Amino acid sequence: MRVFLIFACLMGALFAEEKIAVIEVSGMTCPLCTVAVKHSLKKTPGVLKAKVKLNTRKATVRFRDDLNTSRLLEAVKKAGYEGKILSVTPAD
Repeated sequence: MRVFLIFACLMGALFAEEKIAVIEVSGMTCPLCTVAVKHSLKKTPGVLKAKVKLNTRKATVRFRDDLNTSRLLEAVKKAGYEGKILSVTPAD
């Protein structure tokens, strides 16, 4: 039974759908700010890719759909900034 549960969890992770979130990040003032936010997002389990732009003050994050978006906001906050989810869409 234990082996089945482990197998089921692994299969769920392999076949999890991917989503893309756009996050408005307030408080960023320099290129190092974007590096801090990107690093924090990429360390979050379930995040596959993160891109942060200073000129738009937005982060675009590709993640597995089993990751709650509140974890993304926690990662932004951990970097020292405030985030707001603008959109979440299925990845292509």
